[in-house]
Amino acid sequence: MSLGRKVDIAGIYQSAKLLTQLIEQEMNKGIPSEHIVLAGFSQGGVIALHAGLTFPHKLAGIIALSTYFPTLEQLKSELSVANNATPIFMAHGILDSVVVIEAGKAVFNALHALEYNIEWHDYLMEHSVCIEEIGHISTFINDIFS
Repeated sequence: MSLGRKVDIAGIYQSAKLLTQLIEQEMNKGIPSEHIVLAGFSQGGVIALHAGLTFPHKLAGIIALSTYFPTLEQLKSELSVANNATPIFMAHGILDSVVVIEAGKAVFNALHALEYNIEWHDYLMEHSVCIEEIGHISTFINDIFS
């Protein structure tokens, strides 16, 4: 789904690589990858999804808020089986005019069709975060670590 503007695919790959390096640094310090949750809002959600779904070690979870995922088709051959069952929380504002909700829902539908462990939430808000959403994120994280 097009956002009506140019997407910097090379920048997404570069940012995801940097995030992957950061995760590996934390693992080298003794933090198990299963204790790491990636989270991002808007473009940060793109990076969290891209890095998380291609990372070769199991992660605790992925949170992608008000986002889209322009690299999914290119990544299908690079998706890591390590994170097939990793819980993914997606949320979007119904009134979002920056990243339209249809772009986020298309990502959810594509990942759901690939049988990822994914949940969807939408809220009466624009391109932002709301209290109800924060509560749902809190529950999501608590469920992961309980």
